[in-house]
Amino acid sequence: MATASPLLLRGGLLIDTDPYPAVLGPGDLLVENGAIAAVIPAGDDRPAAPPGTEVIDVTGRLVLPGFVDTHRHTWQAGIRAIAPDIDFPGYLRRVLGELAPRHRPQDAYAGTLAGALECLDAGITTLVDWSHIHRTPEHTAAVVGALREAGIRTVFGYCYGADGDLAALAAEGRRVRREHFGAPDPLMSMAMAALGPEIAGEERAVAEWRLARDLDLPITVHMGGHGAESAERGLGLLARHGLLGPRTTYVHPNFYTGDALGRIAGSGGSASVSPLIEAELGIGHPATGRARARGVPTGLGADTVTAGPGDMFSLMRAAYTLERARPERAGAGFTTRDALRMATIEGAEAAGLADVTGSLRPGRQADLVVLRMDGLGQTPAHDPIGAVVLSADTRAVDTVIVAGRVVKRDGRLCHPGLPAALAALAGSAAHLAAA
Repeated sequence: MATASPLLLRGGLLIDTDPYPAVLGPGDLLVENGAIAAVIPAGDDRPAAPPGTEVIDVTGRLVLPGFVDTHRHTWQAGIRAIAPDIDFPGYLRRVLGELAPRHRPQDAYAGTLAGALECLDAGITTLVDWSHIHRTPEHTAAVVGALREAGIRTVFGYCYGADGDLAALAAEGRRVRREHFGAPDPLMSMAMAALGPEIAGEERAVAEWRLARDLDLPITVHMGGHGAESAERGLGLLARHGLLGPRTTYVHPNFYTGDALGRIAGSGGSASVSPLIEAELGIGHPATGRARARGVPTGLGADTVTAGPGDMFSLMRAAYTLERARPERAGAGFTTRDALRMATIEGAEAAGLADVTGSLRPGRQADLVVLRMDGLGQTPAHDPIGAVVLSADTRAVDTVIVAGRVVKRDGRLCHPGLPAALAALAGSAAHLAAA
């Protein structure tokens, strides 16, 4: 990938998130070689832009790190809102049992590309794609190609979905790692999306963990969302086999006790909560505050747009509301700054990318979002962070930058293939919804 041209974002109100969200004040942000080179407070001694730098005037707008989605089944964009008002057994039956098998490789491509572009359009610059549509090698090639075409920073979570025994799982996992991730990619890396012991049973879970270790891959796994007994049994399995360790993200960890969350934190694990989907599908009350109180880095995820929204503003508001609504006001200390931290640097930490993205610290990749706050319902923004979490929506997303490249400008996505992607999505959706 060619080096991005230098950028200077001039005159915005800068909001950093590391170590904790704070308004830095008005100033400039210099981007060189795709990374944040300098944060320059406003003042009379403001230096001139280096030669060849594109200057973007963001006066009156908020400049903050791009959002990080730590759990999304991106391929499901073609079946958006197909299963509202559903519970978890209904989701398994309708979406995974009926609709997933209808997906051809071209459907997996169309859904993944549109879903990734949707993220960028909404200010999500980093995505953990929990991808379980890999029925054939052609499906895998389609999904990986779509993510690269979108240009979003991605942790590609590969979940083996074809028929076959554990030897086939291992062989295909190794092939995917070798063929699609054999060379370094500055925007994309691979993880093992493990079904885990609570979904696929103990034998497959052990095989998934051992394969991930053999391939030096992090793990993202659905664990802790299937009842208290199941949660404890699954965590105990990992401990007995010496598999409880770092670089593991526990998705929907809602039924873990405080002690179990402490064990996860002590092992170096992280968590991802999907507050809207967890509440809607009945996967337990989001463990947001309980996990964070035990020291578990916790990010937010849209999970599935088949039954929920795909933007981070909705997720921050849901996390904020559900946490503060815990019985006896147990979550009343959770703030809008906590919600923004989960959507940025804490999400990056959960995704294993805290040294890459999620803050305005010089040296981090320039993954940025610029928000307008002059629309009805957003102005005046007396507390800018509170306004981002409680008042903003996707209409506020003015400019989005990934690794120093502008992917959305003046409220319009810049991707040249957007019309074709939308047309392909419409055709795919018609095929998938047909009886």
